[in-house]
Amino acid sequence: MEKVQNIVEYYDELYPVTESQKIFFKNESSGCKQPVKYLRIGCGTGMFEISLAQEGADVTGIEPFKELLDSANRHRRSQLMSIRFFQMSPIEMNRFLGKSFYNIISCLDSRIEFINDPVLIRKFFFDTKELLAKNGKLILKLRNYEHFTKNLEILPEISNIRICMRTQIRTLEDGKKVLDQEIKTGNGHICSVFKDKPIYPLTRTEIQEFGREVGYKNFQFYSNYDKASFSSNSEELIAVIS
Repeated sequence: MEKVQNIVEYYDELYPVTESQKIFFKNESSGCKQPVKYLRIGCGTGMFEISLAQEGADVTGIEPFKELLDSANRHRRSQLMSIRFFQMSPIEMNRFLGKSFYNIISCLDSRIEFINDPVLIRKFFFDTKELLAKNGKLILKLRNYEHFTKNLEILPEISNIRICMRTQIRTLEDGKKVLDQEIKTGNGHICSVFKDKPIYPLTRTEIQEFGREVGYKNFQFYSNYDKASFSSNSEELIAVIS
């Protein structure tokens, strides 16, 4: 069950664009010819993509959830920026987007886990390799499933003065994992965002395995945008793949 409309108002507070994130992407794209061509898979409300376009980048964002895509298009006030948003799933992108075009492709905020089948995950790596230009990079940010390994796992809350988001991952009898997510507003109202949402707990080892299968050769792993060293105890994983 999905009720993504319940999170749209609070999305930018739950997933804020930080200076560390901006600096990280600026450094990773420093060797690219201008304008840098970005593709964001699962762009949400598009705030990070707009910040990239404001700096002169050529930006494409794809988002399968219409509610989030509508918000992204509302945020895109200026027609002078080189930016576009499409309602599209990762499975469709290789059919409609330009091959060998993008310098940086990213999938952040654990959105890759919604590709809930290992065959489709392999397709994701194949497709991104085809869409990347020569010397391009794939950047992933997701939960570190080496750290979250219990059958019943309550993940750390994300909260501020207006909102609290709670996320739980459950392991079913067949070994597959599902995600439950809800938000609690400042007035105490609780709304479901996802219930029994199938996910795939992609690990660092699988990123390397699936990436090498399609021709990626270089893998760097960090625990945050400040490039702190990654370990099995890190709560998040940032992968830079080329």
